[in-house]
Amino acid sequence: MPEQERQITAREGASRKILSKLSLPTRAWEPAMKKSFAFDNVGYEGGLDGLGPSSQVATSTVRILGMTCQSCVKSIEDRISNLKGIVSMKVSLEQGSATVKYVPSVVCLQQVCHQIGDMGFEASIAEGKAASWPSRSLPAQEAVVKLRVEGMTCQSCVSSIESKVRKLQGVVRVKVSLSNQEAVITYQPYLIQPEDLRDHVNDMGFEAAIKNKVAPLSLGPIDIERLQSTNPKRPLSSANQNFNNSETLGHQGSHVVTLQLRIDGMHCKSCILNIEENIGQLLGVQSIQVSLENKTAQVQYDPSCTSPVALQRAIEALPPGNFKVSLPDGAEGSGTDHRSSSSHSPGSPPRNQVQGTCSTTLIAIAGMTCASCVHSIEGMISQLEGVQQISVSLAEGTATVLYNPSVISPEELRAAIEDMGFEASVVSESCSTNPLGNHSAGNSMVQTTGGTPTSVQEVAPHAGRLPANHAPDILAKSPQSTRAVAPQKCFLQIKGMTCASCVSNIERNLQKEAGVLSVLVALMAGKAEVKYDPEVIQPLEIAQFIQDLGFEAAVMEDYAGSDGNIELTITGMTCASCVHNIESKLTRTNGITYASVALATSKALVKFDPEIIGPRDIIKIIESKTSEALAKLMSLQATEATVVTLGEDNLIIREEQVPMELVQRGDIVKVVPGGKFPVDGKVLEGNTMADESLITGEAMPVTKKPGSTVIAGSINAHGSVLIKATHVGNDTTLAQIVKLVEEAQMSKNPNKHISQTEVIIRFAFQTSITVLCIACPCSLGLATPTAVMVGTGVAAQNGILIKGGKPLEMAHKIKTVMFDKTGTITHGVPRVMRVLLLGDVATLPLRKVLAVVGTAEASSEHPLGVAVTKYCKEELGTETLGYCTDFQAVPGCGIGCKVSNVEGILAHSERPLRALASHLNEAGSLPAEKDAAPQTFSVLIGNREWLRRNGLTISSDVSDAMTDHEMKGQTAILVAIDGVLCGMIAIADAVKQEAALAVHTLQSMGVDVVLITGDNRKTARAIATQVGINKVFAEVLPSHKVAKVQELQNKGKKVAMVGDGVNDSPALAQADMGVAIGTGTDVAIEAADVVLIRNDLLDVVASIHLSKRTVRRIRINLVLALIYNLVGIPIAAGVFMPIGIVLQPWMGSAAMAASSVSVVLSSLQLKCYKKPDLERYEAQAHGHMKPLTASQVSVHIGMDDRRRDSPRATPWDQVSYVSQVSLSSLTSDKPSRHSAAADDGGDKWSLLLNGRDEEQYI
Repeated sequence: MPEQERQITAREGASRKILSKLSLPTRAWEPAMKKSFAFDNVGYEGGLDGLGPSSQVATSTVRILGMTCQSCVKSIEDRISNLKGIVSMKVSLEQGSATVKYVPSVVCLQQVCHQIGDMGFEASIAEGKAASWPSRSLPAQEAVVKLRVEGMTCQSCVSSIESKVRKLQGVVRVKVSLSNQEAVITYQPYLIQPEDLRDHVNDMGFEAAIKNKVAPLSLGPIDIERLQSTNPKRPLSSANQNFNNSETLGHQGSHVVTLQLRIDGMHCKSCILNIEENIGQLLGVQSIQVSLENKTAQVQYDPSCTSPVALQRAIEALPPGNFKVSLPDGAEGSGTDHRSSSSHSPGSPPRNQVQGTCSTTLIAIAGMTCASCVHSIEGMISQLEGVQQISVSLAEGTATVLYNPSVISPEELRAAIEDMGFEASVVSESCSTNPLGNHSAGNSMVQTTGGTPTSVQEVAPHAGRLPANHAPDILAKSPQSTRAVAPQKCFLQIKGMTCASCVSNIERNLQKEAGVLSVLVALMAGKAEVKYDPEVIQPLEIAQFIQDLGFEAAVMEDYAGSDGNIELTITGMTCASCVHNIESKLTRTNGITYASVALATSKALVKFDPEIIGPRDIIKIIESKTSEALAKLMSLQATEATVVTLGEDNLIIREEQVPMELVQRGDIVKVVPGGKFPVDGKVLEGNTMADESLITGEAMPVTKKPGSTVIAGSINAHGSVLIKATHVGNDTTLAQIVKLVEEAQMSKNPNKHISQTEVIIRFAFQTSITVLCIACPCSLGLATPTAVMVGTGVAAQNGILIKGGKPLEMAHKIKTVMFDKTGTITHGVPRVMRVLLLGDVATLPLRKVLAVVGTAEASSEHPLGVAVTKYCKEELGTETLGYCTDFQAVPGCGIGCKVSNVEGILAHSERPLRALASHLNEAGSLPAEKDAAPQTFSVLIGNREWLRRNGLTISSDVSDAMTDHEMKGQTAILVAIDGVLCGMIAIADAVKQEAALAVHTLQSMGVDVVLITGDNRKTARAIATQVGINKVFAEVLPSHKVAKVQELQNKGKKVAMVGDGVNDSPALAQADMGVAIGTGTDVAIEAADVVLIRNDLLDVVASIHLSKRTVRRIRINLVLALIYNLVGIPIAAGVFMPIGIVLQPWMGSAAMAASSVSVVLSSLQLKCYKKPDLERYEAQAHGHMKPLTASQVSVHIGMDDRRRDSPRATPWDQVSYVSQVSLSSLTSDKPSRHSAAADDGGDKWSLLLNGRDEEQYI
């Protein structure tokens, strides 16, 4: 033993030197150094010399962590009291301690602590020789630590943490902040350590991490004993410990430096946590605070341990690898010289150890379940000789170890981890490196369990994470995955659990048992699911182990991989297509292995994997009527966004493609032409046109300039813009439409309870019908299904697709029909309605003007330009136009260009000129067309402001003519050729020819007709006057349409909604019968109950007419079946035997078959149905259809039922024009100003924006 004696002598000499410097009394405690016991779970030593053999009975206090209830107290007392040498034991739950009377010659406190630790608690000696110090030599030293606590949701969490932490011995004060998610604790470092506080908070079910802590100014006796046992060859594993010890030992050369870094690439809170947790654990880092808004990080570090460059590279090495760190000026070269200056400091490790050659190894660890596993591995491995640093990642299941290869090997590290109850395998070994230097990226060999070397990228020593692309391969090749016997499951019922610490206690300790692969404990259910290796351990042994922890456990079920089964009753299925639809949805769902649906019994049998999906999820899938519609709605949403970083003068410094889930409010997003706007936002820079048809239902794009709002899912038509996100995720307009559709489909009709009310008379009548049905149910059972099947088939032949029997039966009850405007009442595309030449100033004939204008507009992608080009080609009878140069388009104003080579087009055009009398001004005349030499024309086409910008004057006559057209809802544009104003073109969205006839026919049937549109009031009124609708709701949003439908339903009316756009889909789903136009969007078609394949509004009338016929046929079938039973049953029973009427059995069988056949034949008569043709409707409406004036139309804004007074009627109101409202106003997604100025000035969202309110017409 001479070597041990020398070590003890050296230790005593070192302790005397330290105590002499601190001027502490050594005489009282010096003998304690001769005999001491160390406890790894706490991290300090306590002397027990005072309890020598001379004392027959000794009394000591043991500190116990993890007790939650009296059951824990009783189990500890019962088990420890049975130990040999224990006289008595009293456990206090409130104080978290136990008073033990024992015989030191038989048992020691270390054995008691070990026995309590085996029960799942944490035990340490709270009273030893340190308690015998004189009070005058122990000043009350206090330190402060900040813990970041994740998982707090309410004030109850705060109170729970404060109350339990305050009871810990050594805790002076504690303050928990819910808003900051942190806890500030004042403690006595010679009684408790920050790691103990952190672990205790973790045991309560929260996630705690040490942010920073202030070291005490001097040490207590326990701290000095800890210094005596510290291995001088191993540096401390954490920066905070390094800081504390360096301050304590009088390290005058070290100081704390504050460095501010700029970090680009952060997107959310997880990025902040990633940086703070990993960088905060680096050697020398005292604290780090990251700001997502400012994109900066403030780091306090010891320059003797690390440098700014090392911090920069460590942050950039963190996953996912997209962080970019910028150092402040002058920081690049700092920190390199500081390291050598501290090499000779009293508290620093020897130079040959720190500056020596070290290696990094990556070890894959299986079996970790919580943060406690991470702490236990880090605490145990860091104490091994030769280990410089260890970082364990619970998420990745890996440990990165920095070690001295001359002292310890990776295989020894792996064996040490496996001795703790985990399964470990060496993944990679890096080349030798300097632990304080920067690691360069290099290739190393990965040694898997199979012995196959694989080249991978070297892992950063402080990252502590395994690359995602290698983790699956490593886990797949682990010994666990190569077992011959597949792992099994068992379920256990556990009683006695009271809080989250009980759950953590069971999971942590059970995971350490050999053969246990995973543990999942449910506190509320009182159950545990355990995966185990049947060759190593059995369920009864697992239950026994849980009982040893102080809980009651019993095996519920030995799980062998069987699937769950559920039988459901499904109502609402009408045909085989419903069965196929449900089965296909279920079988496509992950976790469902088998699904069978029976139409006859309305039952569904589903087999599923309970680990993946549950019964409630299956029910939701079956009830999800709108799944397809919602999927199509969500497909409109962009999947990625281009987030940019702006510098000075809004210059783009960096662009990055990120998933939509990472886009945050306030981010700057770049949208290129043709791309989708990923979020709702405001335009910061750029001008463009946006297609917002998903909200307003209009096909015309809307001008967007700085300050304008954009809608997620809309299309950017022209220029590239930068927008600032204002609504993201579930807050976007598109997400709200999805929510409206879902709520509308799942909501119940408010009047449905009327049909569910039962009264005595109805019950009596039902019982009588039941008697008849029992006698012969065949005919009654065929009465309704056969009529519905034939009715839906006849409807399909006539261009009406009816989805099931419910809408077919509902159509005849409709009392109100609500029409959308654009694409429903109108065609949805602009058309040229009138060309007006100014005869007094025009110098070119009409054909040449059309050729020049058509050539100019051919270069424009604007819908108005497309309409003008199409009209000119039709009038000229050619598909070839002239040559256009110097083309310029100004959004919201117009175009300008030069046109040439139009003479050849006119020469080859043989099409006669159409009659132009209606197109010419009364004062104008058609100039004679002359042959002219080829020439170039300078063309300007646009609104008033565009021509004024180019120096042209607009006369009052021309302005009045434009106003007349604009008041009728048309868009008027001016044409100037070679600097001369020569014409005006009126463009509008034409009303469908059958629209007025369909509206009149519905009104004659007693159905109220309403026009509801997102367009402005003037446009809506103009359309309503021409189709004969006297009630209009204008400037409404999709939610307003749903609310209006619900309002009418609450009044007891059955409502039908007719629409074609995405914005109509919520109202289509909410209405009693949703009717979609066949040329509409897929979302609207999916949400509707009826689809008009031929895009004919008269089919709305036909569907109601067919519904009446079908319902009437159903009633006839029921009456026939009931009459048959009513007459046939008495005859078959022999009631008429006295008069000689008796039926033989074969006659009854024939009569039964005849009844069924008669019902089927009656239903087949519906195949003779013919839809009323157009001539019949026109004949019925002849002499009754009259156009309305503007004063006869009641216009309501949004959900406001107050009528807006119409302007005074003009002579134009007495004439029904073929021309209709312009599409330019249909893109309005904002209400117009409720003032006379707005009414007179027009809609500010017109496509031809001119910047002045008094000239912004519809």
